[in-house]
This record gives sequence, structure tokens and C-alpha cells, in this order.
Amino acid sequence: MKIANTTKILLSAGILIFGLWAWFLTPPWEFSQPSWRLFLLFLCAIFAVLTQVLSIFLASIIAMVIAVSSGILSPEKAFSGFSESFMILILSSFLVAKAIIHSGLGKRIALIFIRQFGHSTLKLGYCITMTDVLIGPAIPSNTARSGVLYPIVLSLAMDTGSNVEKGTRKKTGAYLMMVSITSLTISSALWFTAMAANPIGAGLAAKYNVVMDFSNWLLVSSLPCLVALVFLPWLLYKTFPPEAKLTPEAPVAADVMLKEMGPMGRKEWITAVTFIFMVLGWVLATPLGLNLAIVCLAGLAVLIISNVFPLTILRKEGGEALETFIWFAILYMMSSSLNAMGFMGIIGQKISGQITTLSTFQVYVLLTVLYVLIHYLFVSQTAHMLALYGVFLEVAFAAGVPVALMAFSLSFATNYFAALAPQGSSCNVFFVGSGYITPKEVYQQGAIVTLANLTIFLLATPWIEWASSFALK
Repeated sequence: MKIANTTKILLSAGILIFGLWAWFLTPPWEFSQPSWRLFLLFLCAIFAVLTQVLSIFLASIIAMVIAVSSGILSPEKAFSGFSESFMILILSSFLVAKAIIHSGLGKRIALIFIRQFGHSTLKLGYCITMTDVLIGPAIPSNTARSGVLYPIVLSLAMDTGSNVEKGTRKKTGAYLMMVSITSLTISSALWFTAMAANPIGAGLAAKYNVVMDFSNWLLVSSLPCLVALVFLPWLLYKTFPPEAKLTPEAPVAADVMLKEMGPMGRKEWITAVTFIFMVLGWVLATPLGLNLAIVCLAGLAVLIISNVFPLTILRKEGGEALETFIWFAILYMMSSSLNAMGFMGIIGQKISGQITTLSTFQVYVLLTVLYVLIHYLFVSQTAHMLALYGVFLEVAFAAGVPVALMAFSLSFATNYFAALAPQGSSCNVFFVGSGYITPKEVYQQGAIVTLANLTIFLLATPWIEWASSFALK
């Protein structure tokens, strides 16, 4: 314990010394002093979480306090992240997931899965992945889709004997939560309609006569995504293994428990119908002009009014949801502020100026790798795309890289790099907030998963180049 405390003190001192030293440096390149100092705060906060010096919640709060106190950000800007619609969606979805568990519906769904696929934790991992893939094209928000998956995965973890409070989170739960984060990155890349940023990329690529629609997107994405969907649950099974691997008794026990539960009760029926209408609302959100967060809040209100999820339970269950909401809103605000200050644009310009002597293939590989790595600085996939997609595509086009190849590769990367960090996507928030996986574990396993995805998609370059050629006007 003394060694651990000493290490933490040394790491804290190191982060503080580095931060103070860099704080008073003249900003490099054309960075403004406010953007440089905000970047330092963001960097130090992430490093403090990675080294477990501070929790992600505390590191975020301290960074925001310093940013406002030093005049880098106004209070209005610092609190702007809390008013974002998708932040409300995350908070309300988190609470709806708790209601699904509390009503007993989550347990029933989990037991049905276990009865059919519960002979091993690996099979459960593939079951989660296929569920996500099947609902992907119908729900055009990966945040909303994670809100569908999370209560199922949470119930699966609990009903296979994995419980955070009992110290058994690694029995099955940690693995299943990480598989969920991973599957969402690939299902979003597989389907054109599975992620809000995909049509944005299509709009930017259209300037170069690249036509991205549902059919040609699926043709291009099919090979690398199918390889990733098969490979990644197995990879995590090796790098982040569950403590309980084979569970031959689980299907029999699940069948017994389902019989003991009997038919669905009033609370389960209300929850099921409410949840179905929420999913339909998310599916039809675009054509009907519905707001995703309002759909979720409406569902939550029904569950509270019907006493399925009474306010007394909500108050007890809402603590971790609120904590997750706060740290993600702060990190999102800091990341978007860096982008608004021009910090990301300068990085993109500097990169483009350094690769003029490289071959077209080298430019293609380097831009793809850098596009992925820079996501450590972003909390929003869409913000990342808006900041750098056009810059990187223009650089590639000028260097002679086939424009359709680069356009699709960057679009796919916008999805598969989401597992890189706890704050890499709003999807990750649910699973990190569960307590089954720590932010440090997500950084570690997320790096492995993202490297695997990057390798798969780069190896699939000949396929992507051939298939994307049909998308040119």
C-alpha cells in the first residue's frame, strides 16, 4: 500500500510540474495561448485518469475549475456541455436502463439469452455483437443504440453472477461491457444509417464526386466489418478474459429461473411496451422530426407515472448516472472548445505540410493513422469529422490518393476509433458508468481494439479501393 501511495504521489507531482512548466511556455506553431493552455489541461486530466492518480470525474471537474478561474473559458462556455441534447439523452437513457432492470424485464431478457447462448461467455459476447448489428441500420444514433444494448448487457452480467458491489465485476461483466463498446464501433461502420456522422461524411465527400449511399456504403464496408465482427470478441476474450469462461450449467439454471418467474407481470409489460415505443421513436426520429432526448424523457416519464420506476428508486439509482453525465459533459465542452479555438485545424495544416514528399500509399496510410490517433483529443466523433475530415481529404486528393478510397477510409475510421478512450464516444459512457470497467481498462483495451481495427481496415485497402470505385460519379 505504501508503494502504491508513493507512486501516486510521484505521478501527481510529475503531472503538476509538467503542467506548470508547459503553462508558461510560448505556445508552439500558431496556437493561441488560451488554446494551448486548454490543451494542457485536457492532456493532464486524461493522463491523470490513465495513471489512476484521479478519477475521471474529479479530473474533469478540476480541469474545468482551472479553465474558468484562469480566464481561458467563460462560465457560460464551461457549462455549455450540460445543455447539449445528446447529454440529456445519455442521462435519461441511463435511468431508463435502471428502470428496465428494476421492473424485472431486463432479468427476463438476460435469462432468455443465457438459456439459448449461455454455454460460454464468448458466445454471449457474439450474441451481444449480433444484436447490435441487427438493430444498427434501423437506429441512426449509436448513442440511442447503446441505450438499447446497455440494460440487456447489465442484466446479462448480473444474472451470470458478475456484480460490481460484490467484487465479481470481472467474472463476465467487464468482458461483456467491453465487447459492447467494441461492437458499436463496427456496427456503426457497417451501416450507413447506423451513425449520425456517416451522412455528414457523405456530404463532405460529395464535393469530390464521391457518392455515398446505403448500398455502396454496405458494399465497401462489408468485408472489413465482417472480419472485425468475427475477430474482435475473440481478441478481447484473449486480452481481457472473463474469469468465468465456460458456463455449461448456466442455460439449465436460466431455464429454471424463467419458469420460477412465470408469465410477465404488469411492470414488465408496461416497461416492454414503453421501451418498444421508445425504439420506434428513435427509428422514426428523422422522418418525423423527433428529438431523441425528448423520446427518451417521455419514456422515462411514463415509467415514473406508472410507478414502474418510482421516484424513491430513481433517487437511489441516479447517482452514478449523474456522475457520468457531469464528467462527459465537461470533457465534451473542453474538446469542442479546442476545436472552436482553431487548435485542431492548425494540427491538420501542419500535418499536411509535412507529407508532400511521400508516395501516395504512404500519404494514405499516414493520414489514416494520424486521423485515428488524434481522436484522443476529441470527445465527439462528429466534431472530429467536422474538424479534420475535409482537411485530410483535401491533402490526400492533392497528393494523388484515390479520393473515394480516402473518403471511405476516413468515414470508417470515424466509427472504429470510438473505442480508443472512455470519452471517445457518447456510446462508451453507459458501459464505463456501469462500474464494470474502469477508465484505465478502456484506455488499454480500447487501444488494442483500435489497433486491430486499424490493421483490418488497412489490410482491406485493395477491397475498399475496388468497391469504392463504384461510388464515383
